[in-house]
Amino acid sequence: MYYICITGSGEFLEREELKKLAAEKAVEQIKDGMIIGLGTGSTMKYTLKKLGELVRKGLKIQGIATSVNTKHIAQEEGISLTTIDEHPEIDITIDGADEVDGSLNLIKGGGGALTREKIIAYNSKKVVIVVDDSKIVKALGIDFPLPVEVIKFGWTSTKKALESFGCEVVRREIIQGEPFITDNGNYILDCDFEHIPEPEQLEKDINNIPGVVENGLFINLAHQVIVGGKQGIITLDKEKTVL
Repeated sequence: MYYICITGSGEFLEREELKKLAAEKAVEQIKDGMIIGLGTGSTMKYTLKKLGELVRKGLKIQGIATSVNTKHIAQEEGISLTTIDEHPEIDITIDGADEVDGSLNLIKGGGGALTREKIIAYNSKKVVIVVDDSKIVKALGIDFPLPVEVIKFGWTSTKKALESFGCEVVRREIIQGEPFITDNGNYILDCDFEHIPEPEQLEKDINNIPGVVENGLFINLAHQVIVGGKQGIITLDKEKTVL
């Protein structure tokens, strides 16, 4: 069960503006001295820009980047960075998602950083997901294929094992014939299920396949989802969390 809070207004806000508003709403929770997980994806650029503004005004925080790209943007914004090895307990993580269902379970990995994102989320006291309203779905897998990070060795065998779940599997490519490589040096296999009726079980089953590093099902990890919609900002809370 989650709680809904609606703030703000607006009838015809563009998609990017919705992301920006939701990201800035999430940043309101950041306090001095926090260790912050910094997610990856199109929404995070707004989060990082807002954090950069606050840092330049005197906010003292340390961020843990989930990708090389996020690290570069954070450095450009003047955000002090640390590592999960130095700070294994993270106060709050702000990240995006490709899909969010009614239980606040997620599909992530459109940016290819799902393994690092899941490690950071797992070790966070609170995980706040920022999306626009197009990412809210009735069931995971409806609008977005499930990304699975796999090692290069034997990847075609891993692909075949994934196909046994009844999905169509393609290796992600930058351009035709040139595979996308994660920051960990691995491939991404995108799995089209059309819909995923039992995401919790599927997450476990996929991770039991030899060659799989991690998959993009984030089950029971998000504490709050902030949604930018044409009616304003909608906040979905899985449970009341006190920082």
